[in-house]
Amino acid sequence: MSSPVAKALWGHYKRHPFQIVLVWLGLTLGIALLVGVMGVNQQARESYRQGEQLFSNPFPYRIRHNQPAIKVPQGFYIQLRRAGFSQCVPMDQHTIVTDESRGFEIVGIDPIAMYSNFKGQVTSQSQTQMMSLMRPPYPIMLGEQLASYMGVVDGQYLTLEDGRQIGPLKVVDEERIRGPRMIADMSLIRDLHPGTGLTAILCGNMSPKQLAELTEQLPPALKLERHQSATLEPLTDAFHLNLFAMGMLAFVVGLFIFYQAMSLSLSQRQPLVGLLRQAGVSGSQLAKALLLELLVWIALGLLGGNLLGLLLAQQLLPSVAETLNSLYGANISLSVSWHWQWGLASLAIALFGSLLACGWPLVRLIKTQPARLSTHMSLVRFSGREFAWQALFSCMFIGAAAAVYQLPHGQMAGFVLIAFILIASALSMPFLLWQLFQGLGLIARSARLRWFFSDAAASLSYRGVAAMAFMLALASNIGMETMVGSFRSTTQVWLDQRLAADIYVRPSLNVAPRIASWLDERDEVKQVWWQWRKEILTEAGTLQVVSIGGTKEEKQALSIKVAVPNYWQRLHYQRAVLVSESMALKQGWKPGDKIELPSPMNQNWLVAGVYYDYGNPYGQVILAHKRWQEYWPYKGQVGLAIHLKPDSDSMAVMKEMGQRFHLSPERVRNNVELMEQAMRVFDRTFIVTATLGKLTLFIAVCGLFFATVAGEVSRQRQFALLRCMGMTGRELAALGGGQLLLIGVMTAVIALPLGLVLAQLLIDVVLKYSFGWTMPVQYFPFEYLTSLGSALAVLLVAGAWPVWRLVKRSAILSLREAF
Repeated sequence: MSSPVAKALWGHYKRHPFQIVLVWLGLTLGIALLVGVMGVNQQARESYRQGEQLFSNPFPYRIRHNQPAIKVPQGFYIQLRRAGFSQCVPMDQHTIVTDESRGFEIVGIDPIAMYSNFKGQVTSQSQTQMMSLMRPPYPIMLGEQLASYMGVVDGQYLTLEDGRQIGPLKVVDEERIRGPRMIADMSLIRDLHPGTGLTAILCGNMSPKQLAELTEQLPPALKLERHQSATLEPLTDAFHLNLFAMGMLAFVVGLFIFYQAMSLSLSQRQPLVGLLRQAGVSGSQLAKALLLELLVWIALGLLGGNLLGLLLAQQLLPSVAETLNSLYGANISLSVSWHWQWGLASLAIALFGSLLACGWPLVRLIKTQPARLSTHMSLVRFSGREFAWQALFSCMFIGAAAAVYQLPHGQMAGFVLIAFILIASALSMPFLLWQLFQGLGLIARSARLRWFFSDAAASLSYRGVAAMAFMLALASNIGMETMVGSFRSTTQVWLDQRLAADIYVRPSLNVAPRIASWLDERDEVKQVWWQWRKEILTEAGTLQVVSIGGTKEEKQALSIKVAVPNYWQRLHYQRAVLVSESMALKQGWKPGDKIELPSPMNQNWLVAGVYYDYGNPYGQVILAHKRWQEYWPYKGQVGLAIHLKPDSDSMAVMKEMGQRFHLSPERVRNNVELMEQAMRVFDRTFIVTATLGKLTLFIAVCGLFFATVAGEVSRQRQFALLRCMGMTGRELAALGGGQLLLIGVMTAVIALPLGLVLAQLLIDVVLKYSFGWTMPVQYFPFEYLTSLGSALAVLLVAGAWPVWRLVKRSAILSLREAF
């Protein structure tokens, strides 16, 4: 009897094909976004562990200058080659900007030196491609994934922002080139950016003896680093955790839609189940057939979700790679492949979520007495009671959120607090809308308005959970828009204050005094600030020590958060330091505390103040120039900040200074260029978050749309009767669209304050304990109206279209088919 029972139950989808789309859509898209984020995170972490890989052969070591802005002398590379270190190859890296204002990294190499490291590992075709980089017209090699992201094809030329064309581009079929970087011959890089020196020297595997010899030959200004995993993974943990949180939110939204679809599907089969029970079918037979159906849906969702998730990860990875490269210098491979860990994780989450979502509707359907499984409106009768129970559970989550808020704050506590608030709001929303529509239906005088509100309340039985998902997606989008907008605005103001000088120079130690003397003699120069910088390795991580002068302008360029009285005088005339906000939060320091710093600074330092610092992944302290010279006289990384008199030409000064002292373009920057670069990096950083938010909202709107379509088809008899009573098709379509629009408006009324609360928590808890940054929350009404307006317009169409599709047919024919 099991086979006829299953056929009878599953035949429901032949009569309601839209529900197939709705059930598949929710679970598949939810899993797809979660798997996509997991894929991006895992690929990034694998790239950290692989280290500096431009080709499939790793270079686990690299030699860099202690000051990132200064190049490695090319003569030192020649010295290494003469000493027998053939496994070391030169690399010069620069950023090019296309005519579309898109920035990409291009790396210059020595093909002959590179080929010697790949001997026996490359085909003759690969050898020919590599050697062709040295010959005119000097092609540029890039991987397939980067070419797809850039929208270029093999043989195409690349146009730069100054109108110059470089190329042709050579797209490599094999995945031998990793990361978001193009490869070219060193001569092409020298032509694009004239100058000497190398960004780094990459070295292959060496014996302990060779490693010791290489270390002995290193000048004091150069350092030998191993691959990046030890430093990159801790720095990027918060970034990846935020991505995973967005993926989980998308999965929860998809799960709500899946629950809505399965609940509607089961409720529409109530009469059938009642007849089967009366015919002698046992509850266990029904449970087996329905559980098998659920497992089939989970399998289809997992298959589609993992395939779409892999495709999504492939699309998101270039943006993530570009962001991590800009922020941390990480080289992320653009090729992503499916891993069994994703499938296992998505299977476990999908099984748990599906059983959680569909457990109660299954139990309710099987345990209900056959006589009570009436033909119509049973779901509406159940829904009011279920909404009340949901509201009761929401109170429990509100209490749990209040308890979590009393605990010590941290990153995970912040995410748990946000989850509890979102769940509580989602659970209470259908009950609030139900009570509102029921009350409006009772007090309305017009018969049509009474029907409108009463029917809107009844429609929550199949729209309620989809509306919950829509509200969550809308609130998360508003929260992310507010957080990112506040962060961007605060960062821009902070940069305006910090970039007080007109020109910034990072010279070498022996050249800095001569540059300063030359600047003092120029009439257009108002003043020059000296800044010394040094990084000290401690048990708690890297500590950056920075010096500062005593001028009034340097004081104004600092963004002080909180300080002791007369902090500026204490900084320069007492044993005192200023501490960055992230460092103070991490160590629990406050103004007035006495702290211990690493040797040679040692103990008994007064924390004179805490300042905002949004651009530094390390902890940082500032001390006076006088103190700096006591510990590191004329040592460390030096920088000069040049202030020009009004109406002076900064570009002319930069050009003359660069030519006179042979400075590469990377060492001389003006404040406008630095500001534009910083904001460009900032905007790229949040591309992925914004994309995930928009996809989540798209899933929610689709879920509400298909839930409406499925529900309106089941109410064909009601609409046919209304048409026979004199209502026109346009009136019915307006009523159907108006109901969904009303639900959307009320949902938006709840989502807007919820999104603002979410933004406040993201800034005050998650962002603060992830990065150590605090900032004021700012509001953006125009962006909110745009997001809400576009979503509500889609809902209006979604509500009117299925009704209009039904009423286009003859009223009598629709009534006959309904009965």
